[in-house]
Amino acid sequence: MKIDNKPWFWIPLLNFASGLPYAIIISVSVIMYKNLGISNEDIGVYTSLLYLPWVIKPLWSPLIELIGTKRKWFLLMQLIISIAFLLVGFTIPLNGFFIMTLSIFWVAAFASASNDIASDGFYLLVLPEDKQSFFIGIRSTFYRLSMLAGNGLVVLFAGYLEHKFGDNTKAWSYTMICVGLLMTFITVYNFFFTPKNEINIVENKKETPHQNFGTIFVSFFQKKQIGLILTFILVFRLGESQLLKMLSPFLLDSKELGGMGLDTEAVGIIYGTCGVAALTIGGILGGIAISKQGLTKWMFPMFLAMHLPILGFILLAFFHPSSIYYIYAVVIVEQFGYGFGFTAFMMYLIHVAEGESKTAHYALATGFMALGMMLPGMLSGYIQKFLGYQNFFIWVLIATIPGLILSRFLTFPKDFGKKSEEEV
Repeated sequence: MKIDNKPWFWIPLLNFASGLPYAIIISVSVIMYKNLGISNEDIGVYTSLLYLPWVIKPLWSPLIELIGTKRKWFLLMQLIISIAFLLVGFTIPLNGFFIMTLSIFWVAAFASASNDIASDGFYLLVLPEDKQSFFIGIRSTFYRLSMLAGNGLVVLFAGYLEHKFGDNTKAWSYTMICVGLLMTFITVYNFFFTPKNEINIVENKKETPHQNFGTIFVSFFQKKQIGLILTFILVFRLGESQLLKMLSPFLLDSKELGGMGLDTEAVGIIYGTCGVAALTIGGILGGIAISKQGLTKWMFPMFLAMHLPILGFILLAFFHPSSIYYIYAVVIVEQFGYGFGFTAFMMYLIHVAEGESKTAHYALATGFMALGMMLPGMLSGYIQKFLGYQNFFIWVLIATIPGLILSRFLTFPKDFGKKSEEEV
């Protein structure tokens, strides 16, 4: 059987296995801890620290390149993730569950970041270049579907169990055990359906000039405008990083505390299902827009589309409308704008990574991006507590301004991202 035979059988679930752990560790954990009585301050600090493995993953990516095969790496990492989620489920009912579950999530986060490195490398290694451009869209779609499953279906399931048992601890314990079993199934599936003769391709590849990690690392910091680029990457998501951490607590907190007073199931439907659907549509349309007219024309409008919907949360915090449909509308518009605008940011990171060491430089760029998410997110709970939800959302909107200003000074080819006439 050819190594690239039937990629439809392995590409979807391989990428689903990348997105689901990220959604559980970074997003769903926020809702879980909120419903288990953890404060916004602690949620902001400790769940933001879970970003760290994605920040520093470029530091150990050479090990995955040099030791074993990509397939062995991602199967091992997925197995570790599966066991970790099962352990979280069994640990939730215990005293001191917060520290114990965070420690387990920490292990799962390192495994998930390593799984991402191995899965990306495996995809580039085993699939012919003429098929990569087509299946990159399939990869993105199933990654987004995994986010939908995590932020939507898993949260809905937890909300259903909360109502069924009347016990949040039992509900989230069972939920995490089920997530662990789901990851176990995905791992077993990937064991049987991913191509197994990756090593043959490695042996047949022409040797490339030797480069060690030191030279690759140094060459990244020799890029033109690198100071401006890194400052932009670090501050662009300053507002978003805080919004993402405090949005679910805002929706779940009672109106007496300034929140919207929703239950877990409602958050699962609104933010997880409808929101991620809007995110997906926005991302697709953003990609189409850039491919037709290039990044230069669309970067600033897309960034505005990403940030201006924060106004909707300011209005919700001030007026607390009784109809849930206002909340639906705000979240859908915000997620659509985020999907539409974030496409421009990711396209710019691709430009930053252009050159001889594209894969490593892209990992470095996304590492700085994750750092820009982690540090502000750690402070978000304290800022929200000090300002209250109303002023917090105003602050989040203000925090988007530095990134918008810096984006006006970035330079890149005028038609970068635009399809050539031959591709149209």
